[in-house]
Formats: sequence, C-alpha cells, structure tokens
Amino acid sequence: MVDYEIHSVPLSVPLWRRKVERFLEANQLRLDEVDYYAIVTEPDGSDILAGGGLQGDIIKCIAVSEQLRDAHLSNRLISHLMSEAAQRGHHSVKVFTKPQNRQVFESLGFRLVGEAPLAILMENGHGIDDYTKYLRNASLSLPTGATGVFRAATGVAATPQRGANPSFATEAGRGGAIGIIVMNANPFTLGHRYLIEQAAQQVDRLFIIPVQEDRSLFPYTERKAMIEQQLSTLTPSLRGRVGVGLLSGSPYAISAATFPTYFLKQLSDAADTQMLLDIDIFRRHIAPALGATVRIVGSEPADPLTRRYNELLKQQLPCVKEIERKQQDGTAISASTVRKALAEGRFADAAALVPATTIPYLLAHLACDALQQELDTTPKPGLVDLHDNGAHADMDHRLMQRSIQTLRPYFIQLAEAGMQGRVDHPTISAIGIAAERDMLAATGGVNTHRGALFSMGLAVVAAAEQYATSSTHHIDKTALQTAIARLARQFPDTRDTHGSQAVSQYQAKGALAMAREGYKQLFSDWLPFFRGEGRVESGKLKTLLRIMSQLDDTNILYRCGAESANRVKADAAELLARFSIDGLQAMNLRYTTDHISPGGSADMLALTIFIHAIMTT
Repeated sequence: MVDYEIHSVPLSVPLWRRKVERFLEANQLRLDEVDYYAIVTEPDGSDILAGGGLQGDIIKCIAVSEQLRDAHLSNRLISHLMSEAAQRGHHSVKVFTKPQNRQVFESLGFRLVGEAPLAILMENGHGIDDYTKYLRNASLSLPTGATGVFRAATGVAATPQRGANPSFATEAGRGGAIGIIVMNANPFTLGHRYLIEQAAQQVDRLFIIPVQEDRSLFPYTERKAMIEQQLSTLTPSLRGRVGVGLLSGSPYAISAATFPTYFLKQLSDAADTQMLLDIDIFRRHIAPALGATVRIVGSEPADPLTRRYNELLKQQLPCVKEIERKQQDGTAISASTVRKALAEGRFADAAALVPATTIPYLLAHLACDALQQELDTTPKPGLVDLHDNGAHADMDHRLMQRSIQTLRPYFIQLAEAGMQGRVDHPTISAIGIAAERDMLAATGGVNTHRGALFSMGLAVVAAAEQYATSSTHHIDKTALQTAIARLARQFPDTRDTHGSQAVSQYQAKGALAMAREGYKQLFSDWLPFFRGEGRVESGKLKTLLRIMSQLDDTNILYRCGAESANRVKADAAELLARFSIDGLQAMNLRYTTDHISPGGSADMLALTIFIHAIMTT
C-alpha cells in the first residue's frame, strides 16, 4: 500500500501557487482565498494527488485526482484540515464544496446547511441550529410598536432541525407581515435610514440583520452600533406602529462561507453559485425562524454584483420588495460613494451623505487611517516602518498596528463627546486615560502612541465639535485651530513625562504648548507643504523631513540631547533640499545605530494627514 504524504504548501511562493492552480483547474475548480493549503503527494512528492484549503473555519478548494478517488484520500485530507482548524481554535468547521462530495462529509459528521446547483455548505457543529433558536426567541420577543436590540446568546443548546423543510412562510401564532433587511452599512448612510423607514411602512414587524463578516472598511461592531443608534431616531409615528428589531449577524448571511465574492465585488459564474447558496440558507433557516414573509432590499443602480443578487432574490423567493434608492443631487446615495469621498480627502462630501450619528465613526476611521499611513510610510529615519523597526528594539510594525486598532473605539468616543458638546477636561481626559491603559495592555507596556493619542485626540474632539456646531457642517481652518487651542488650554502642565522633562531641561516647545497654540506651525507650514507635494509616498516622506527640520522633537531631546536634536534638524533640511530614497535609507541606518527616533515628528505627520482629510478650507 502506498504511503501518501500530507503537507502544507506556501501559496505565497509563485511556483507552488501555479502548481495548485493547475491541479484545481484540472478538477474543474479555481483557487479561492485561503490562508492554509494542504496537498497529498506520493512519497517522491512529484504530483499533487489531492488538496484542500482553510480560510478561518471554512474548508474549501477540496479536490482529489480522478484516478485516486477510491483511495480514501479525501477522508485523510479532511481529517488533516479539521485537525489544523482545531489547532487554530476552530472546533466547529464548515465546508464549501461540490454536491457530489456530500456523502464523504456526512460520513465525517457534517450536516447540510444550504445548497445550490453547483455547491453546498455543510458544518460539523450546531451553529445554524443555535442561530435559528436565537432568531425564534427574538421574533417572539418583539411586539408591534417597539424597537429592540437582540444580543446573540452563546452556548445555546438547541434541538437540531433535521430534515427542515425549506420554506418562507409565517409560523403559526405570530400574525402580521414580518420583513427582513440584510445590510452591510459600511458605513451607515442616509440611504440606509431611508430604506428602513420605507420598509417599516410595509410590514408590521421589521428585523435588520447586519453583515457580520469583517471584510469591510468599518468593522462589524461599528456597523452594528451605527444601525442601533439610528433605531431610536426613527420617525415617532413608525415607532408607535411597527416593531423594529436589530439582530446579531452570523456566518449564515453574506459571509466568507456563503458569499465570499460579495466582498470582492466580482460578478462571475462562481458569484451566481454563491448567491444561490446564500439565498437557500436564508429561505431554509433564517426566514422560517423569524416567521418572515418579506425580504426587503434597496435598488442597486451602480454595483452589478448587488444588482444581480437582487435579481436572484426575486427569482428564488416568493416575496421580495425592492425599494428605490434615496437620491441626493440626482445621484443615489451609497456607502461606496462615502468611502470613495473619504479616501479622496473629501470629508464634507462624505459627511453630507450620512446621519449625524455616523460622523464619529468617519472621524475615528480617518484618525486611525492617518496613523496607519504614517506607520506605512517607508523608509523613515529611525522610525518603525514596513522595512524595519528603526531605533526601536521594543516595537515593530505589527505591534504598532495593534496599538492603532486598540485606539479606534476611543477615537469614536472622543468624537461622540465633541458632537454632543461634552468638551470639558474631565470627560476628554477620562477617555484618554482609558485609551492609554488599553493601548499599554495591548502592547505589553510599550508606549507606542501616547503622544499621537494626545494630539490626534484633541483634533478629533475639535473636529466633531466644529462639525456639530457649524451651520454648514464644514470644518474650516480657523475654527478648528481655535477649538484645538481652547481644548488644550484645559490641560494642566505636566511634570512626570519624558516630553515635559525635555521641555524643562532644554527650554523647548513641547506637545502641550504646540496644542495650546492650535498647532500654528502645522496649519501655516506643514499642511500647505503636504498639499503642495501631493499625497504620494515621496510627498509624505518630504513632509516628514520638513517637520523634522523645524520641530523641537522632545523624543529626540530626551533620548539623545540637544546636540543630536540640532543635528537631526540640519540633516533633515539638507536631505529635503536634495531628496533621495538612498539618502533616507542612509539616514535611517545612522539614526538606528545612534538610537535616534524622531517620534514627535512622526506624530505631527499623522496629524497633518488627518487635518488634510477633514478640513474644507
């Protein structure tokens, strides 16, 4: 008996990727997105005989060479993938595969979740049963005329619905029309609000299911929170007549398991198969559990994939109501338009398309994006970037990213405080202290972004306050500077930080003094320079050098003293005059050796990027 071997292959290596793609193509499959792929080969490793991949808790891209399909290779391969998934913490596993593989997986304890003509989804746990039990409880708990947010229960022991009859009908005893909207809300716009309001006029109870998959610009927790905040602001006449409930999302509605091409926006035969599978799971499990009779969608004038999904919904389900998109200035409002405006530095255009409750999420996103842009700018002298850790033995790119992600919810809180006029020192300080505590916990005590948290936090609060109080909802230079300065003057002088020690010893202008001036030099010099140089990588690097040549960087003063700080200013001015990447790399090597890190300049670059993104004039 031949002893076939199973081992993983690195798809990041072009040679292996091409071999796997050719193998799958020979078996009428294409390589989907996976983060682990294993193959079965003969002892000499010459040919791929079988292969399968993992993406999170999903087994996919399973294929076995036709001449060996009786050699039980599938069972060995699947067992290997299940073991690998368990080692990664996934003890309940799903599989996306061809219908002809159903018996193989049933023999290993998998059950059918949904099917389409060319694909099925199975799982070896009771996830769908637990979720439908949660849905039934939510449906029974929502009376007409109320709003509710139903948290997902964990560890629910549900009775399996074996042999469930695919249906789309109201269960006995519920009464009235029940509608469902599945929305991504990436981010929540005035169009989403309009869709909910229009849908609520056509049913007695309405359930909203947010897409749980975290492949969007705004994470699931934020998207769900945006929807939740809007439920309480629905037209009072609707709230008195219609029950509106916000449910938790799941892997069973528009997810990596059911509809991965949704997040790639690729219209193809594979997309059709995934859409049909997603619709079957909705019809088979979700709609019956809620007693739903109506699926409600918004029209899609721009995105061909979503438009095709709407078409298939209307073909496959007995009652689908398509509501015409809300328009503004003759154009349909869409989340993609908001995202595009944010990416292009047109905050005012993005803000005009969303309700006020979404604004803090836009500001927090732009703040974190600015920090990420600074981090990714490469090569930077003495600073962590995509290539190396600079002068920092205790930091790397991954740690800095983790720090940025940890700060994101606190930027939302700071923006909400600004929007609500809660701009007193105790409120802002309490949020900042909590953010710093969680940042240090996430980084193992390493101070990655304390300075950036202060400067960016003040700017986020000020921007939110200005947006909320301006009659035009625009953020302009003078108002923003004035607000930052006013907020900063509430903060007392500090004596126990590295920056304050450097300020005292060298009579330098520190972070607090700069903030109390409303970052005068940033607005008068660095921001115009940044806008003039363009926002490509070289423009960011040149702006960093411009800042380094002028800033009293207390990080350098504290670590290296005044002589080094003055040398950095001169070096930066000289390199800016004769800019080259080679020069930056040489500077990075020197600063790394001498433990020089212009961290204050990096903070000001991030703040410059943020101010550019939000400021109208």
